[in-house]
Amino acid sequence: MKAMTIAEKILASHAGRDTVKPGELIDVSVDLVLANDITAPLAIREFGKLGVDRVFDCERIVLVPDHFTPNKDIQSAEQAKLVREFARRYGIRWYFEVGRMGIEHALLPEQGLVGPGDVVVGADSHTCTYGALGAFATGMGSTDIAVAMATGRIWMKVPESLRFELSGQLQPWVSGKDLILYIIGMIGVEGARYEAIEFIGDAVACLGMDSRLTVSNMAIEAGAKAGIFGVDDVTRTYINGRLKRTHREFTSDAGATYRASYQIDVSTIEPQVAFPHLPSNAKPISQVGEVPIDQVVIGSCTNGRWDDLVEAANVLRGRTVSPNLRCIIIPGTQDIHLRAMREGLAEVFVEAGAVFSTPTCGPCLGGHMGILAAGERCVSTTNRNFVGRMGHTTSKVYLANPAVAAATAVLGRIAGPRELGL
Repeated sequence: MKAMTIAEKILASHAGRDTVKPGELIDVSVDLVLANDITAPLAIREFGKLGVDRVFDCERIVLVPDHFTPNKDIQSAEQAKLVREFARRYGIRWYFEVGRMGIEHALLPEQGLVGPGDVVVGADSHTCTYGALGAFATGMGSTDIAVAMATGRIWMKVPESLRFELSGQLQPWVSGKDLILYIIGMIGVEGARYEAIEFIGDAVACLGMDSRLTVSNMAIEAGAKAGIFGVDDVTRTYINGRLKRTHREFTSDAGATYRASYQIDVSTIEPQVAFPHLPSNAKPISQVGEVPIDQVVIGSCTNGRWDDLVEAANVLRGRTVSPNLRCIIIPGTQDIHLRAMREGLAEVFVEAGAVFSTPTCGPCLGGHMGILAAGERCVSTTNRNFVGRMGHTTSKVYLANPAVAAATAVLGRIAGPRELGL
């Protein structure tokens, strides 16, 4: 039998095939279909044109209003209302209302809705996040999502795979965000276009699940179809008592074919900062220079998880946000928000002079809770820094990990924690 990668094995299993090969067009069953308050309304309207009277499985569709919620204006309220009414009409179990929701790609793993071996499709490009759990997860257009909600199936081309072997020990204050920014900087924003990136190596075992989710989340920023980690004890510990259905673990065969393989010694990687206006424009913190900042955002589906908030709190504790900027901290989910309150992180943030928000995508896509004015500069733990991404087209966004963002908030310019003696 043909040797296959993890991605190929998962897709073959969901296509009812023994093997698949890159370039083949296949029909695939899906385990979960996802949409949010921006993309679901488009899918819902297309769903209405299909002439069906039910969804394929009300337990396998997830609707999360997170981009413009709590609603910032009448238009966003109408969008959310449409999603809410669809969920009620078709009995969608996993509809997450404001007050129980979170940023979708932080929420679904936390709630045990995604597991190893799954095929997950979402009307959001960062659906690739769930590859951290050993799933094949990818973003699709809202029309395709409408069909998936009706049939539980999609068609797709089997992608080629890239392999990144990570070895060595991470330096202090270096996390998954720095690894993926380094990789994107190395191969470019089209370096993995329509390919599955597979992350392996000794250094992977040292990455917690929150860091892995960050790495997979930003695979799309290299153009990837998916970003996948193999299942190990870290994965199993995370899903134990959390995953709501059975799962199947896949591993790549020794003779599997990759378009390219890369070896990276992670001990050589410093904290990274991606300069405007591409995630690939990454520089080590030692080469950043003097860049004054107007705003810091810590949060998003990339870095709004528990470990991210802990990292930021460890930098901000006992310190004060610079009077020359504002700092906005947004937990990824309600559970993370509550834990931050119970364990004192919220107090650390507020005492430092930061805003501590309810979960929302907010400023990441220029939604609300931190829009940038003309010429302003922002250090953000989000995933994209395109022109106009967070506001005015002359504003600038610099991507970094939570520790760098927090140190920047204190010093008023891009800086790493070591400048604070940490």
